[in-house]
Order: sequence, then C-alpha cells, then structure tokens
Amino acid sequence: MSKWIPKLSVLDLAPILAGGSAQDAYRRTLDLARHAEKLGYHRFWLAEHHNMPGIASSATSLLIGHVANATEKIRVGSGGVMLPNHAPLVVAEQFGTLESLFPGRIDLGLGRASGTDMRTIQALRRTLGANGAEFPDLLNELRTYLDAHPNHSGVRAVPGEGLNIPIWLLGSSDVSARLAGRLGLPFAFASHFAPDGLHHALNAYRSSFVPSKMLADPYVMVGLTVMAADNVEEARYLATSEAQQVLSLLHGRPDKLQPPMENMDALWQPQEKALISKQLDFGIIGDQKTIREKLPAIYEATEADEFIITSHIYDHQARMRSFEIVAETVKEIWT
Repeated sequence: MSKWIPKLSVLDLAPILAGGSAQDAYRRTLDLARHAEKLGYHRFWLAEHHNMPGIASSATSLLIGHVANATEKIRVGSGGVMLPNHAPLVVAEQFGTLESLFPGRIDLGLGRASGTDMRTIQALRRTLGANGAEFPDLLNELRTYLDAHPNHSGVRAVPGEGLNIPIWLLGSSDVSARLAGRLGLPFAFASHFAPDGLHHALNAYRSSFVPSKMLADPYVMVGLTVMAADNVEEARYLATSEAQQVLSLLHGRPDKLQPPMENMDALWQPQEKALISKQLDFGIIGDQKTIREKLPAIYEATEADEFIITSHIYDHQARMRSFEIVAETVKEIWT
C-alpha cells in the first residue's frame, strides 16, 4: 500500500475499574498518555461525561492540563467538551489557560449533547430548556471570545483572546457535520458508539464544506473501538468488559468497568446481545491479522484523515498492549 500512514490518536474516558477509584484511573490515564506518545500517537483526547460511576473525566479541562503536563509533544484535548453544559466565556478562559501553559499542543473538541441524563442536566445548567438547538449560537459566542479582534461589549477572554486554538466539532449525526462543513472546521464522528450514521454524516460534512482560515480542505477523524491482543480469543475475552458496560447503560444502571468474563449469555437477552454486538462489530476486536484485514477496509470506506481509538479494557497492561499492537500494525499496513 502507499507509504502514507493515517494519523492515530487516543480517546480516553479515564475509566474507573470495579474495586478502584478515580485516583487509580488518573494514574492509568497518565501511564497510557506517556505510552501513546512513545508509540507515535498524534493526539490524546479526554471526553466529558457526568454522573457516570465508571468515568472519571468529568472535569475535562483539568484532566487535559494534568496529561499535558506529564507529556512532552503529543497533542492533548477534549473529545469533547459538551458546550451546552458551560458558559462559552468559561470554556474560552479554560482553554486559553491551557494553550498558554502548553502552546501548540491543545485541541478544543466540542459536542452539542449534554453527555449525561436529564436530572444531571438540570444540576449542571439549572434548566431543562436547552436541547442542542442553541449550539450554533454558543459556538459563535465562544469563537468570538477566542478571536484576535473580539467585539463583545467589553467582555474579553483573558487568557484566550487571539490564541490559535484548533476547534473541532464532534458528532454522531449529520447535524454537527453540516455545521462543521459550513464553518470550515475539522469534524470527528463518534462511530465507536453510533456506527449507523457514519457515512451519511461524512457525506454531509464533505458536501457542505467551505474552506476557512483553519482548513482549505475537509478533515475527518473517525472514532473506533479497538481491542487488540496477541490472539483473537484473548481479544474477544477482553471485549466483554466493554459489552458489560454498554449493557449497564441499556439497563439505566451505569457502573464501573467490570472484569472480563468467559460467557455473557447469563447477563444479556438475545436482543441486547444483537444490539451490542452490532455496535462493537464496526470496531476491531482481534489480533494483528484482524486489524490488517479490517482497518484498510474502514479506511477505504471512510477516507478518514485520522482514526481516534478507544479501548475499554479492564486490565491495564492488556490495554497498553492493545494500543501498542494497533500502532505496530498500522505501520506494517501503510509502509
């Protein structure tokens, strides 16, 4: 194949393991970020979620700073910050601070959803009126604060104003895809949990793209669940932790990340098994041979400029090994 190698990045939610704590999760996150940097991964993104016992990345900007401080060159950012949860001025100041501390290494990925349940939305915003329709206005306000020549009635983001912080739009449908295209921003699609809408969203993004100061051409990042191991059987076994976590969400009882198990049939109904298996099937669960077979096909179908990999594996060393296998195999495929 060609000698061009797709960029690889990491999406981390700082998973809290059964029997563990957020403090443990943060130690593993730093370990993974340093490991990813050594392996040549391009970005390390953290995602905002709330009221999730198994996710410790709720204070996303704080954790971004923690990771950036512990690494040297890998880009660190949000995948993403859920903008309707926050005042745009606060986001501008937080990421202006991060960019000032770690110049040239910070990404601001933004989502239009809440990343949580209705009760937590009320706790975050004190209102249930927001439904995502306000996202374009919030985005425009945020971009105005970050502009080098803001016009906001004397309200200025310090730090933040005039800093060249890359803004990404994230989505699981064509709504943010079209907005990213019209604004000439890079777009990341969450195909790791919403694979059915991937191709429609990418087509909508590319067909609506207007060149901007940031981008002359569309730039697409595709989210992928990848759980790799030295043999297929081990990878499938490790993947049962992710399956259990998705099942707990379907039941409305989110939980910490559970150890893998030999047989899931005692936990899920046939329709639940079919639904979760369909979601995971778009990703890659297997060994190097599996990656060599599936990843080029995904690339051909999406023409992605970048893949961002998420991997909910209970055993830390197995998770580190999974990212290592992915990096090694991608180099083999594209060289």
